[in-house]
Amino acid sequence: MKIKNTEIKVVLGDITESRAEAIVNAANNKLLMGGGVAGVIKRKGGKVIEEEALKKSPIKVGGAVETTAGELAARYVIHAATMGMDFKTDEVKIRDAARSSLKLAEELKINSIVFPALGCGTGGFPLLASAKIMAQEVLKHLREENASLKEIIFCLYDQEAFTVFDKGVLGYLEYVTTKLSGGPYVTVDAIIELPEGIVIIKRSNPPFGWALPGGFVDYGESLEDAVKREAKEETNLDLTEIKQFHTYSDPQRDPRFHTVGTVFIAQAKGKPKAGDDAAGLKVVKRRELEKLDFAFDHKKIIQDYMKTQ
Repeated sequence: MKIKNTEIKVVLGDITESRAEAIVNAANNKLLMGGGVAGVIKRKGGKVIEEEALKKSPIKVGGAVETTAGELAARYVIHAATMGMDFKTDEVKIRDAARSSLKLAEELKINSIVFPALGCGTGGFPLLASAKIMAQEVLKHLREENASLKEIIFCLYDQEAFTVFDKGVLGYLEYVTTKLSGGPYVTVDAIIELPEGIVIIKRSNPPFGWALPGGFVDYGESLEDAVKREAKEETNLDLTEIKQFHTYSDPQRDPRFHTVGTVFIAQAKGKPKAGDDAAGLKVVKRRELEKLDFAFDHKKIIQDYMKTQ
């Protein structure tokens, strides 16, 4: 499957035979290459890989460093420390090691990287859990970074592991990027009550009508930050003393698509002025609100709020 410009694959085979630019070694933090994937990499690629790695040892658990790949077809071996010398691993260590490997690949400006099942050999971590953790880190990396990687491959040595990773990586990513991407979408709105009344804006885009200031939550943004940003963009006001009022989730509340909106009550500083995202703005006395036509379910929201006052 493809996310943005990056192809993601799960293959059955020997990671040391890969012709990708970098292969990942599930390492200990001392970078000693004994058994498991590390031992195979050293046996086939040569002791020079371990010798070079030891010059960079120790590294923090969850970190990653690169070496050359010796006699292997790859250019680099990225040593990702999934455990210390106690040989114990967990979700955080695997997640950090996957993230560090992807970040290092970007720094090396390579186009392709191959992962084994991190933590599942000596560490004994469950295959499906590792697959999902690594898939989550890949998705997060590709969404947040300007990725140079064109190919991210998961290489499994036996059929059982391949079957688990095929479902745990590709199945999981397919679910997140298709089914979940269709919504529901997260929105925020603000009931801003000034001494003169409640601030409302006239929408410049369909659905038209009057509305509470608000909008969509951006990726990586908290609800609180989102409502402050939207209010500033639409009203020129800086929100103060915000608190959550209620969350509205009726699938029919927005004629465009299913949204789940959290409404905040706030005070504000500044002079209200319609921003670029609003066709107009006014501050309305409570008794006048019932006479206006509102978009979405904003009339109900205001009515609910007034019942609490």
